[in-house]
Amino acid sequence: MLHSFTRNHSDISTEAGFQFEFFCDCCGNGYKSTFVKSSTYEKKAKSGRFGRMASGLGGLFGGKVSDIGWALERGSEVASNRFETESPAWRKEHEAAFDQAQEEVRPMFKKCPACNKWVCADCWNDEENLCTDCAPREASYVAQARSRAMQRNIDEAAETATVWKGKLETRTTICPSCGRPAGTGKFCNNCGASLALNRCPNCGAEVAQGLKFCGECGSPMNAGKRCPECGFENEPGMKFCGECGTKL
Repeated sequence: MLHSFTRNHSDISTEAGFQFEFFCDCCGNGYKSTFVKSSTYEKKAKSGRFGRMASGLGGLFGGKVSDIGWALERGSEVASNRFETESPAWRKEHEAAFDQAQEEVRPMFKKCPACNKWVCADCWNDEENLCTDCAPREASYVAQARSRAMQRNIDEAAETATVWKGKLETRTTICPSCGRPAGTGKFCNNCGASLALNRCPNCGAEVAQGLKFCGECGSPMNAGKRCPECGFENEPGMKFCGECGTKL
């Protein structure tokens, strides 16, 4: 008896018959045994049909036939309850069907002497007479090792690779005119508005359009620049004082 399979099988039997699935301990794939009908279920079904027929005849003719039909139908209900709770006859059939299923599926599996796993043909190394978990196939293992080494080499090369050579500078990323991503040029890709950088009225640092404060000194970008000569409050961006002409 192939009782080692009891650890990796699924019982999909019903009251009407018996069937089992056996799975490989390595990959989880498996085989399903042939469905075997339950003779006790067939007997119960026949007795139930006869009971209903006799009950119908009793309803037509009355008397003892009706009493017999009621008794048979009642007996069928008792038998049905008994089978639902797995009667001794059903359990005996079930055990025999399980042994039969194991013998049927046994040629599809091999037991590894190293780890005692039951495995399918895909997970068996014929050259070593071991499962592929204990003795991987050489060609497959070499291919896996090469793949792992290639991944490590790619990761190491990526760590030292220079992937960008652009200049680190402030850019206007959102167009102040249309509100969409501006692109990398001097004008917006969507509406053509200028993406030229503003200058902080306090420190002169370049500031992307749309920003309200300078990222260098924190001054508000909408503040005018006061002339150091006459004190006139000039508009943002002016290079010379509008009042006295002094360079700002």
